[in-house]
Amino acid sequence: MRLTVVGMAGSFPGPDSPASCYLVEHEGHRIVLDLGNGAIGPLQRYADVYSVDAVVLSHLHADHCLDLTSYYVMRKYRPEGPAPSIPVLGPTGTADRMAAAYDLPDEPGMTGEFEFRDHVAVTEVGPFRIITAPANHPVEAYAIRVEADGRSLVFSGDTGPTDALVDLSRGADLALYEASFLSRYENLPPNLHLTATQAAEHATRAGVDRLLLTHLVPWTPQDETREEAAAVYAGGLALAAPGLVVDI
Repeated sequence: MRLTVVGMAGSFPGPDSPASCYLVEHEGHRIVLDLGNGAIGPLQRYADVYSVDAVVLSHLHADHCLDLTSYYVMRKYRPEGPAPSIPVLGPTGTADRMAAAYDLPDEPGMTGEFEFRDHVAVTEVGPFRIITAPANHPVEAYAIRVEADGRSLVFSGDTGPTDALVDLSRGADLALYEASFLSRYENLPPNLHLTATQAAEHATRAGVDRLLLTHLVPWTPQDETREEAAAVYAGGLALAAPGLVVDI
């Protein structure tokens, strides 16, 4: 598999990156993990958006899903006619939330352009096996494991500390984990985000080969994020950046 980081800014787009969006490719097939605000533009640098097989949303906060509204316009109104419907895997109520975001009636909403499916434990899309586990977040949210041809990556989505992420990640080749906070921050909600230390601890417990930290909030110094994680995690460690390509 190949991972391309389209957007890695946490909570809101940064000056150099859109919000959460990751392109995963294998043998000519493509899925997109999250489509946060600002992501649909840069996504076009890395892939033909009409060649995407499915969109997988970790949860329905704007920085993870809002550009699905722009993708709807691109698929519905292209000059040569509407693009075929593709699956959108997401939390309960994704279809209604996206319709409301674009001021559409619930019926038909965006159901002509997207086949909305609620997350289940395991879904097959082309060569990809997509496995989910509940995340620890104030809204319905999921961590996502993607497997293909014996390789695997796990995307944490947004989550506070949870054993479910460790269990989902065991033996993964790459952990794509959020590290929104630093341990020196005060009054951190327990069910919102991970610190860099917590992300590293989860990756260590899961025994993942490599750790890529993402959802980096623009006001957080990235050098501190890396240093904090490196003090705990002994494997290959990197920070996500727009345009970064990782072969898995």
